[in-house]
Amino acid sequence: MQKTTTALVLTLGLLGAAAPAMAQYTGPTTGERAAAPAAGSGYTGPTSVPTMTVKQLLDTATDDQHVRLQGRIVSHDGGKNYTFADDSGRMPVEISDKRFPAGQPISAQQRVELVGEVDKGIRKMELEVEQVRLIP
Repeated sequence: MQKTTTALVLTLGLLGAAAPAMAQYTGPTTGERAAAPAAGSGYTGPTSVPTMTVKQLLDTATDDQHVRLQGRIVSHDGGKNYTFADDSGRMPVEISDKRFPAGQPISAQQRVELVGEVDKGIRKMELEVEQVRLIP
């Protein structure tokens, strides 16, 4: 009986450790959230990736350009799709749940820095986010 109980506890513990975490965004949403593991980013030192405004990005960005934006994630639009805004405008961004900082909920009022790569098509441009950092 004790072996069975121990095996059950170990199995449940392993299943719990492997369970996916929900995205940490807690602001408005217009679609269904997908569950995925949350992960921290790692590197916090200096970078040569330029900080831009949404307006600068929309006016001058090239496909596959790496950029940083500072502002707020103002809505969740379903799946990996969010709307980002700063004082100069709004734009769509794509953020995998694993890109959100682990264990740190982000509301629509929380200032963040997004680091990512521009995906520019003929009719649409968005930022594919590689890292989300909280700005105190």
